[in-house]
Amino acid sequence: VQLVESGGGTVQPGGSLRLTCVGSRLLMSWYAVSWYRQAPGKEREFVAGLDRSGDSANYEDSVKGRFAISRDNNKNAVYLQMNSLKPDDTAVYYCHVLTTTYWGQGTQVTVSS
Repeated sequence: VQLVESGGGTVQPGGSLRLTCVGSRLLMSWYAVSWYRQAPGKEREFVAGLDRSGDSANYEDSVKGRFAISRDNNKNAVYLQMNSLKPDDTAVYYCHVLTTTYWGQGTQVTVSS
C-alpha cells in the first residue's frame, strides 16, 4: 500500500495550492480520509477530514473557510484545496487513511513573501 502526495510548493501569503493524495493497492473509497500537517518543532496536527461518501467534512478551526477537502473515488484520490494561505500554514502535509496505519510521505508547503 502506498499513498503519494503532490502539489506542495512555495507561495506568497494569500496564495493558493491544491494538494493531491493518490492511493495504490488500497481502495480508498472504503475509508474516511484526512490531512494532517507538521510544522518544524511542532506536533503533527489534524487539518481536515472527510467521510467515505465525501458528504461530511470537518476542519481544524484555523483553516475553516480557507481549506476544502474533497475526494474522487473513481481516481482513488483525495484533495486539499488551500486558499488564502498564511505563513502559519507552513508545514509538511500528510494524507492519512482513517482506521489504518497508512500515511503518505508528506509534501512541503511553504508560505513566505
